[in-house]
Amino acid sequence: MALIECRALTRSYRKGEMTITPLADLNLDVAEGDFLALMGPSGSGKTTLLNLIAGIDRPTSGTLTVDGQDLGRLSRAQLANWRSAYIGYIFQLYNLVPTLTAYENIELPLLLHKLSRRARHSKVALALELVGLADRHDHYPRQLSGGQEQRVAIARAIVTDPRIIVADEPTGDLDSHAAAAIMDLLVRLNHELGKTLLMVTHDAHCATHARHTLHLEKGTLVEAPRATAAA
Repeated sequence: MALIECRALTRSYRKGEMTITPLADLNLDVAEGDFLALMGPSGSGKTTLLNLIAGIDRPTSGTLTVDGQDLGRLSRAQLANWRSAYIGYIFQLYNLVPTLTAYENIELPLLLHKLSRRARHSKVALALELVGLADRHDHYPRQLSGGQEQRVAIARAIVTDPRIIVADEPTGDLDSHAAAAIMDLLVRLNHELGKTLLMVTHDAHCATHARHTLHLEKGTLVEAPRATAAA
């Protein structure tokens, strides 16, 4: 059984008197340990799909099952608890709290769990080490480069040891050098730690780092030919 199963997944929105349906009757299976890149034109529903899988949004119809759990059957409170256990979310614009240090930003998700201060410290220290920012733990976002801010955001996403990491344009605001470093880090999380990754990207080169790529066009997913990442 796939870790993530979408069946006839549909999400519609009302905009004035119009109904907009970026996803319609979408079917998708994602195996545990996969690294899937989602591409497609703006407005094609890529982020909508990501938010549904992350439990941030709810489908209008169809089913979405993760690890055997039908997310549509969970209450809002249950969904929040599920999300904190299963999902790490990486945003394009980092979404760091400017008044908190790197350490404090990474610690935030752990405050939702019943952990001692020592246990939280151990987890944050490990996450900082994994993203190569142990020496920047006391820096505020304004004192970090864009690439370093995204590394803090990745550390925050993985500090709870989630099964699934979703990334929405994680390199979209970075220069090519910083973007390459972030993609190398995501590949490590997938290959070495076995994290299941789903990444929305407009960058075809970034997509080559995934195990396979799907294009979302008018609610239909089409697998792209596999390309090889440049050395």
